[in-house]
Amino acid sequence: MHVKGLYRFLGLTILMALFVLPVFAQMPRSLNSNSFTNGVGSTSKSSDKNRDSLQHRDPFADSLTIYYRYFDSTRSRKIDSSITDYYSRLPMGASYHTLGTYGAPAQSYFFNPVMKAGWDQGLHQFDAYNFTLENTKFYQTTKPYSELAYLLGSKAEQLISVLLTQNKKSNFNYSFEYIFSSTPGFLKTQNNSHNNFRITAHYLSKNKHYESFFVYLSNKTAASENGGLRDATKLDSLSASLNDPYSLETRLGQAGAASRNPFNTTVNTGNTYSSSSFLYKHHYDLGQRDSTVTDSTVYHFFYPRFRIEHTLKFASSSYSFSDIAADSARYGMYFNYKIPYNTYGDTISYKDKWTEINNEFSLISFPEKNNQSQFFKAGIDLQNLIGVFDTLTGKHNFYNISGIAEYRNRTRNQKWDIEAAGQLYLNGLNAGDYSAIISMKRQLGSTVGSLRIGFQNVNKSPAFILNPLSSFPVQNRSGYNKENIIRFFLNYDIPKVGWKLNAEYFAVNNYIYYDSFLTAKQDASLFNVLHLSAEKKFKLANHWNWYFDGHIQQTTGAPPVNLPFFYTRNRIAFEGNFFTNLFISTGFEIRYQTPYKPSNYSPFLGQFMYQNAYTVSNRPDIAAFLNFRIKSFKAFFRLENLNTLDVQNGFKFDQRNFAAEQYPYAGLWVRFGVWWNFVN
Repeated sequence: MHVKGLYRFLGLTILMALFVLPVFAQMPRSLNSNSFTNGVGSTSKSSDKNRDSLQHRDPFADSLTIYYRYFDSTRSRKIDSSITDYYSRLPMGASYHTLGTYGAPAQSYFFNPVMKAGWDQGLHQFDAYNFTLENTKFYQTTKPYSELAYLLGSKAEQLISVLLTQNKKSNFNYSFEYIFSSTPGFLKTQNNSHNNFRITAHYLSKNKHYESFFVYLSNKTAASENGGLRDATKLDSLSASLNDPYSLETRLGQAGAASRNPFNTTVNTGNTYSSSSFLYKHHYDLGQRDSTVTDSTVYHFFYPRFRIEHTLKFASSSYSFSDIAADSARYGMYFNYKIPYNTYGDTISYKDKWTEINNEFSLISFPEKNNQSQFFKAGIDLQNLIGVFDTLTGKHNFYNISGIAEYRNRTRNQKWDIEAAGQLYLNGLNAGDYSAIISMKRQLGSTVGSLRIGFQNVNKSPAFILNPLSSFPVQNRSGYNKENIIRFFLNYDIPKVGWKLNAEYFAVNNYIYYDSFLTAKQDASLFNVLHLSAEKKFKLANHWNWYFDGHIQQTTGAPPVNLPFFYTRNRIAFEGNFFTNLFISTGFEIRYQTPYKPSNYSPFLGQFMYQNAYTVSNRPDIAAFLNFRIKSFKAFFRLENLNTLDVQNGFKFDQRNFAAEQYPYAGLWVRFGVWWNFVN
């Protein structure tokens, strides 16, 4: 049973726990996990005991064999080399819209509540750009692999991306990712930048008993806030020779203080957020050994039957808004905000800082030795939080204790896939919070496809920004009950005909929302949201394809939620493989949503807020694109916002769409990007 190895694991776990216990009274939070080897038997070959399945591959295959798995997943995936969808290369997906430029606060077109129990600061407007533990990838590769990307857009917009991964040995892989994006913007005080980097490592001992995962990630956002234009109607009277909205005055920010330097990350008026997380998850397995003989070779197998697992997470975060030259008159006129200063030139600033330490201890059982994708998990999660809000209130300590349970089973015939997980907060800051999810997937056959149905329920405390201790200036910060959100979902895939059908149904009670620049409300009534979607690739003709993606949303009960009833994204493309190594996809992309009342935005609270007075009736958003790939080199060229063309008043691109009231989108926008991968 390798008692020495078990002692080492327990000793390391105790040392890691003791390291934080003297400093913090209690510790962390739950992150469900699986072995990198779940779903496949761990094997070794007696004639070469250090080799594993990564090295057992066809000698006539390409020089690189690489795959990855997401954190907390057992499904192996391949690197995406397609060129059909430009948005698959960006952190933010096509279903999001921003306040005018890439990198600005972003919101989904669809109803997308935060389905997370426990502590939450409540600032999510930049989530679409961030690295998270959930989207972390662990790689396995036969050769060092790297990918470099550079995107250049109008007004000095830039995006740089780097990925490096390597297996130092067959049982040890590490990777490094970095993304930097910068958009000076086309309006004053609109510059923003994002710095994201992530380091991962995965190790599996030679005897297959001990396995560990390491993640370090960091996200930093520096985003200026201009509060929108003072008078958006002046867009129609711009000089015909310049046609530059940069000359228009905005509600926030100093005239002449803005810069279009792409490397300028200074924020004089706006939000600066930063967060970093260190996670170390490791486990020790007890199980059975077996062997089989093929010709003259003996293969040895190890089947985990019982696992002891520990996860340590250390995270720090900082959220701040500042204005170095706050104009009290403009704050009062446009935002009804009476700042505690009366003269131009004063500085306002508020900031919340957090330190979080989590320890999760779990026991995992594998009922069948030949099915490592079936397991039961039970554990306890200890979380310690330290908040620093301002110099007056100082430090505040909080803790949470929660129980976790999980069951997964992918049957050996691959027809059923069941997942169930739950977490209940037993004591502490968020006592009474809980989250639960269960889903079942059934393979119905090669012709009929697969069906997945599921249920999710979250009961969660109000975000901490609403707590009276927070420095953020919410004017009514008490008296809120826990939110409860129920979600039913269904996914039906029919690969033979190419259809993907999805349905979501939400039932929401005690919904918390923001209704002005400085106030929040809670809707105690129950309301529902139904979201139906379908996507398919249609073959129009030889080399011509139509990619269709359509969504319908409907609310009941008159909730404080405004959504477009219909949203669609369509790409009509000429595609094919020419001259042996040349792959081309070129055509038009059209996105359209029916008229609706979009959320306004509070720059002080970092919140999209409900409003019912302003309606957007935007033209369809049209872009022309040319994407191509030559071996490992990929390039993307786009002409965006062609819908802004105005032929009646001269050939100008000035008929702009609006993201929200006083927040216009840009005119014609050009983007060119290259993605190049290397095998060393």
